[in-house]
Amino acid sequence: MSAEQHDVVVVGGGQAGLSVSRLLVDAGVDHVVLERDTIVHNWADARWDSFCLVTPNWQCRLPGYHYAGADPDGFMVGKEVVEWLAGYAASFDPPVREHTAVTSVRAHADGRGFDVETSERSITAGQVVAATGGYHTPRIPRVGEHLPEHVVQVHSSAYRNSAQLPPGPVLVVGTGQSGAQIAEDLALAGRDVHLAVGAAPRFARRYRGRDVIAWMHDTGHYDKPVTDKPVAERTQDRTNHYVTGRDGGHDIDLRAFARDGMTLHGRLLGVQAGHVHFAPDLAANLDAADAVYNGINELVDDYVVAHALDTPSGPSRYEPVWAPPDAGDAPLPAADLAAVVWATGFVRDYRWLHAPVFDGAGHPVHLRGVTPVPGLSFIGLPWLHTWGSGRFAGLERDARHVVAELLAAR
Repeated sequence: MSAEQHDVVVVGGGQAGLSVSRLLVDAGVDHVVLERDTIVHNWADARWDSFCLVTPNWQCRLPGYHYAGADPDGFMVGKEVVEWLAGYAASFDPPVREHTAVTSVRAHADGRGFDVETSERSITAGQVVAATGGYHTPRIPRVGEHLPEHVVQVHSSAYRNSAQLPPGPVLVVGTGQSGAQIAEDLALAGRDVHLAVGAAPRFARRYRGRDVIAWMHDTGHYDKPVTDKPVAERTQDRTNHYVTGRDGGHDIDLRAFARDGMTLHGRLLGVQAGHVHFAPDLAANLDAADAVYNGINELVDDYVVAHALDTPSGPSRYEPVWAPPDAGDAPLPAADLAAVVWATGFVRDYRWLHAPVFDGAGHPVHLRGVTPVPGLSFIGLPWLHTWGSGRFAGLERDARHVVAELLAAR
């Protein structure tokens, strides 16, 4: 039996894959979108109950479908994001094949097309777009194997609410967006929270009368391509700034968490002799996050002055409300813990993609999503082109570029 044939195969049915599909539908290009689960399932299945966007709703812009609700400066909660994306799919009826896992993609030896193996059938494609994003398999440090058996361990992608964890102290490891917001969620539920603080930066939710995201948009900061950044900063693995859109949006201030009763620690080092040990870097990590916060506010100040804008004034520098004790970070008895939430990110998994397009760290090598292998592209990756890549803010621009390149190469 001959293989099924399509001009383009899109691997992944999230917002990135749907964006590419919309543009291919508009161009009249034969294609299929292969999704191993259901479309946009991560938004419904891998978020905690109080999850909401950290970028304002007006940045939710996909090809042919921009946010048009009543709260453009607000932050959609998880259920609203799922509904919005379901509305997007319904608006153009993409050729999505759900519950179809892609197990292998190989380029033809003559460079003309690809063999795509799936859990259902074989497909021959002229071009392939990998739209699986950059976050695949939950990363859970093996140090967890040294914790007592009674300690419940969950990854941030499996955390839903405080009630799923047994009574007692909870250690949250990691202070990217997920870790910081989950720590706040647990604290608001009255839990005894320990937080292992990493090197994630932060920024103000609002400054000088506006959301800081809006200021950064106006300054063009988020439109700068990654190729304009220093080589050391050209990585998909940089931790995002922590802030929240919860309850209308506000700063996340780890020092305020500590002032109000949360116990902060440095980076998690390991578990030895029944104790959890932390690096002596808590003060340095808090200072570094505050420096980024202050620096972004200063960028806004400079923009306001340069454009003679009439805005509310405000101190550009954050004044710490708490400082770590001079005595340092004492080990935490592991037996005292009831649970650990690992907000430690994800590892990439491209084992299904057999193509010479990866660097030594396992990142796809590409220019704005277009790889050196003819007909193979990526979409939805962090820093695919700009800060907005991989987020709603930059996805439409990225998708239009990738599809334009596909059409030009046909």
